[in-house]
Amino acid sequence: MSEPQQITSRENPLLVRLRKLAQDGTAYRSAGQVWLEGDHLCAALLQGGGVADQALISDVAWQDGRLRKLAHGAQLVAIVPAALFKGISGLGSPAGIGFLMPLAAPSAIDVRAATVVLDRLQDAGNVGSVLRSAAAFGVRQVLALKGTAALWSPKVLRAGMGAHFGLRLLEGLDEADLQDLCVPLVATSSHAGHLLPHARLPQPCAWVLGHEGQGVSAALLARCALQVRIPQPGGEESLNVAAAAAVCFYESARRG
Repeated sequence: MSEPQQITSRENPLLVRLRKLAQDGTAYRSAGQVWLEGDHLCAALLQGGGVADQALISDVAWQDGRLRKLAHGAQLVAIVPAALFKGISGLGSPAGIGFLMPLAAPSAIDVRAATVVLDRLQDAGNVGSVLRSAAAFGVRQVLALKGTAALWSPKVLRAGMGAHFGLRLLEGLDEADLQDLCVPLVATSSHAGHLLPHARLPQPCAWVLGHEGQGVSAALLARCALQVRIPQPGGEESLNVAAAAAVCFYESARRG
């Protein structure tokens, strides 16, 4: 294990790169690397068998034996003053540790896997929450169509709480990329379709979740084998898309 590098300059090339990754939600695509901030995400990466190229840890966090051990899970370690770490962090109270991990090359779509299709979901918190529910209920593949929030952006990563590392994630897709799926598409709707508790859900299926305001596109909706709606006896017009996703994934898992 190499000795940790001590960094004291804000203009150090590593810190310049990390600031861009932390502040630009799509920078990972051109950089080929993803910034994971916080001990929870770092630990989740290692527990999932992932590789960290670089750990960045503040001098204050370095004094914590648990965080120091976690940092040594990366191939390289750099220590910075707490003020410099805070200049990178997107959090109000930084944990003082983060990993730089390689962005995996896109994999092929698993045409038979239980899937969720994200159709232009805009809110990073919603996208991360959907990923977290998908991982919890056994929906192992996420297909994000163009216009969906960047899956590996810092905000989506924080909302996903480590779910990314147990999922097959593909983004930037067109509707045409879905044509080879062997599982039926099932869309959620607040106004039409069968009530979820009584609908004959295919197992497995590909749940289609649409834009927060516009819903699923008409073209994609026409390709769905089934539309379902969630009963809402409380009288609300619709559920938040992330909440609706959790209900649908649970129902699939319960019946499976």
